[in-house]
Amino acid sequence: MPFNSQAVLIVASILFVLGLVGVLTRKNIIFILISIEVMLNAAGLAFVAAGSRWGQPDGQVMFLFILAMAASEVSIGLALVLQAYHQHKTLDVQELRQLKDEMDDSSTTANLQYE
Repeated sequence: MPFNSQAVLIVASILFVLGLVGVLTRKNIIFILISIEVMLNAAGLAFVAAGSRWGQPDGQVMFLFILAMAASEVSIGLALVLQAYHQHKTLDVQELRQLKDEMDDSSTTANLQYE
């Protein structure tokens, strides 16, 4: 069944841009991880479309690598998210950043007291 590879690449680029917008605008870590998954799937779709266009299985092989990388990213990312929530009781990136800044300020104050 023939298909238009340009249309598939346009869909892949739209998905990638939507994922990028999600990464840049979201404040919740889980939504950021989902946006990264959308970007990885868009890249995989582009590889499959390019491989199909040239009649080579390279695009499908790259998609398998992308799937493996996405699975490892999800498992490690969710473990980190659970640990951050367990320690700080929030998943808001801005609040976690403020906690980090407070920790940095207190550590420099503590270092100045010991000198």
